[in-house]
Amino acid sequence: MAKVFDTITEPLQQFIANQHLFFVATAPLSAAGHVNLSPKGLDSLRLLSPNRVAYLDLTGSGNETSAHLKENGRITFMFCAFQGAPMILRLYGQGHTVLDTDPEWQDLFPLFPPTPGTRQIIVAEIDRVQTSCGTGVPFYAYQSDRDEIVTWATRKGEAGLLAYWQQKNLTSIDGLIAPIADQV
Repeated sequence: MAKVFDTITEPLQQFIANQHLFFVATAPLSAAGHVNLSPKGLDSLRLLSPNRVAYLDLTGSGNETSAHLKENGRITFMFCAFQGAPMILRLYGQGHTVLDTDPEWQDLFPLFPPTPGTRQIIVAEIDRVQTSCGTGVPFYAYQSDRDEIVTWATRKGEAGLLAYWQQKNLTSIDGLIAPIADQV
């Protein structure tokens, strides 16, 4: 049975801290648009308060989350227990993109480890916290983080990342404009 909370309680904060993987979902307003669901890993999520989270967004093949947030702000995070007691945790809220040229960057960026390929930070104000049973989620054993994205970004270098962002990250697959930094 689902339980709803106003904030990310301390036990839920600990649950989040124990997860190696989370998912982020956003969607455009258009019914014809595509819902985006992305897995996230590495040491990229920070709980800023019981109702505020941020994650370091690394360069990817698209920039759907940022484009959707610019259009409507809606975002959902999902965490699943792959080990231990079953549980699914969803955080619903309104988010925005923080670029390295935004004043907020100076406060947020030092909270994360320096990671090659960092594109932006996604921040969300959480207005609904919901757990559900998660008994259908299988057990999986965490082995380690992958390093391919960091290796790829390091090989690209600053100029290569900027060119990639200009080529691949300016619009969503539905044509929405995505905020993007003009420097690495």
